[in-house]
Amino acid sequence: MGERDTSAGRPTASDLARVLDIYEVRTEGETLLYLGRPSVDIETLKREVRPLFRDCGYKVRLQKVAESNGQYPGDPIALVAEPHDTGTIPWRNVILFVLTLASTLFAGAFYWYQRPVFSDPLSALEAWPFAAAIMGVLGIHELGHYVMSRYHDVDASLPYFIPLPLFIGSMGAVIRMRERMPNRKALFDIGVAGPLAGLVATAVVTAVGLQLDPLPVQQTAATSGDAARIHFNDPPLLVLIAELTGTAGRLESGLVHPVVFGGWVGMLVTLLNLLPVGQLDGGHILRAILGKRQETLAAAVPGALFALAGYLLFVRPGFDSVGIWGMWGLFTLGLAYAGPADPIVDEPLDRRRVAVGICTLVLGALCFTPIPVEVIQP
Repeated sequence: MGERDTSAGRPTASDLARVLDIYEVRTEGETLLYLGRPSVDIETLKREVRPLFRDCGYKVRLQKVAESNGQYPGDPIALVAEPHDTGTIPWRNVILFVLTLASTLFAGAFYWYQRPVFSDPLSALEAWPFAAAIMGVLGIHELGHYVMSRYHDVDASLPYFIPLPLFIGSMGAVIRMRERMPNRKALFDIGVAGPLAGLVATAVVTAVGLQLDPLPVQQTAATSGDAARIHFNDPPLLVLIAELTGTAGRLESGLVHPVVFGGWVGMLVTLLNLLPVGQLDGGHILRAILGKRQETLAAAVPGALFALAGYLLFVRPGFDSVGIWGMWGLFTLGLAYAGPADPIVDEPLDRRRVAVGICTLVLGALCFTPIPVEVIQP
């Protein structure tokens, strides 16, 4: 590209002439809008203009205009440049992180360590191993997405943690993608990075937790037998980790340290995120591998979840885990209706990524158990 007019503090039409034939430039507050027709493919256009705008303190995104789908050279397209916040503390992310940390400490201390958190709030700090396990598996999962988003130069937020002071202490964490995926490679890499990173953290947390002795309060509750209790069933991956670490006997006893529950949570989160529908990680992976054909498979997911909930309710009488699968049936129904991510450049993946995707989905299947939670009556 040519010399840039640095006095204006922004790229000019001549700076972009090699890749974008601009016919109008607008300024809306601090946002710059360049309307033009690309002379190169969209992926090349983004690769060329991003460093140019980044040097001037802007982040860019492309969007189609009304008269075109904005996918091919020569089609009109809008290049939107917005000031890139640098050095600003993401207070919303920080506040949610602190609230979720407090929530998991409370949940661990109240439900698992059975500490008097209302009369002695500082006693919640005793549950720090539980909080570290939960926050670790959730945070590392989302950081996997974030790091790969940065690698592919896709604008994404830091993780938003969601506090919920019940057994887990959190409803999970999410990151927000602020722009469209440039191609299938980026869609796949960003989608698969979270589950793989989360599974590594989950395996470590589970292996460590299985080496720890159960808490005295857990042992007392297990021998009392005078009240109903909630039981979390073990998915195959948890059993496999126990076998590999020589702690299968401890797992079979049904009495393990609360840190193991952090691993259990990581497996459930991985399973649910790998459902191949909509904007879930599994939807990203299958969309990258199968292209538009992924939507056919996604349409069957809500029905399968409703069928599992119906089986547990009518064939195996009771309400154990019916709510989980029924709620996720409704959730995936909405995701399937909304559709998957649609990359700008829709070209097939290489075989190596396809193999990684298949292996990831297999690992996700090892996190499945039909009845994750059940109530054991005395």
